[in-house]
Amino acid sequence: MDTSPTPAFSALAQQYAAPQHGPRPLPLFLNILWRETQDDPELRKRAFQGLRKYQEARRSAPPTTPAIAASAGSAKLLRYGTENGRHPVVFVPSLINPPQVLDLSESRSMLRHMSAAGHDAYLVDWGAPAADDSALGLDRHVTERLLPMLAALPRQPILVGYCLGGNLVIGAAALQPARALATIAAPWNFDGFPAADRAQIGALWRSSKSMCQRLGYVPMEVLQSGFWAMDPARTIRKYAAFADMAVGSDEEHAFLAVEDWANGGPPLSYAAGHDLFEQFYAANASGRGEWRIGGQAVDPRRLTCPTLSIRSATDRIVPAAAAPEMAEGTTLSLGHVGMIVGGGARTLLWEPLSQWLSSHGG
Repeated sequence: MDTSPTPAFSALAQQYAAPQHGPRPLPLFLNILWRETQDDPELRKRAFQGLRKYQEARRSAPPTTPAIAASAGSAKLLRYGTENGRHPVVFVPSLINPPQVLDLSESRSMLRHMSAAGHDAYLVDWGAPAADDSALGLDRHVTERLLPMLAALPRQPILVGYCLGGNLVIGAAALQPARALATIAAPWNFDGFPAADRAQIGALWRSSKSMCQRLGYVPMEVLQSGFWAMDPARTIRKYAAFADMAVGSDEEHAFLAVEDWANGGPPLSYAAGHDLFEQFYAANASGRGEWRIGGQAVDPRRLTCPTLSIRSATDRIVPAAAAPEMAEGTTLSLGHVGMIVGGGARTLLWEPLSQWLSSHGG
């Protein structure tokens, strides 16, 4: 018997179905919203209005996707620049959330800015883990994904890692020399995180570990719930503020793009999640010099190439105290995402970083 819905039923369901944009996981978001606004009915009303507006808003078309220069497993190396005789600059995002934060829109794109500034810029897209990738840990993301793609480049690259991508480029440079290396908000010394945050993340992992092990991956919703738990009040306030943004404004488009990015993305392989939560957050293996790739300890202080550590004094996700110590360092006053796509990103990060890259042949 054919139990598929009739066309009329499908049309009716589509008409009345709730929009499918995030936040993800929505039940947890609603729980946080209700809890954080229990003494402020006006904030609750505006937050619900912002949520509905977010779910129903029209999205702008995403930027065009550049050509694929190399691939390894599920990962791809996207080329934004062109051959110019200088060293290629490879931007490596976190494994958490999609890489589009570095190419959010035509006007908010670090990669397009770097290309326009004359850099032969590339972006790593990690893709989604395959069904047999459950044992692909952070170390193998370096050796089996990142390094093979770097080997396809015509010259020794300059590596720029954002968030957890910073850890991965440090690992790559420890095994294969780079022309230069910069990290942006990289979580290296986990003793620099507030104890309460590490305890909360540890509890989240303990409650999720067995389920993730059975699945073979760590769902994005597990990671998102950890981020929300760090500052639940801000999570709700930003949706209330969104309710008041002018429709069609640049501010509204930026909010939609950032939130769609934050609520999207594939899961982590189980082994990568295990490494992140147990080796890094719990044991601080990277900060203690105990993280090993292929039997070799990874220590940014041993890198012989020029290095730069960019951190932020107002980053709630990766505190400045958690950033790796490099030959050079600079501290901003922008949020974890704001330093990449915020109104001050171009002046405070993109342009100074471009100058630093140029000074080292990029």
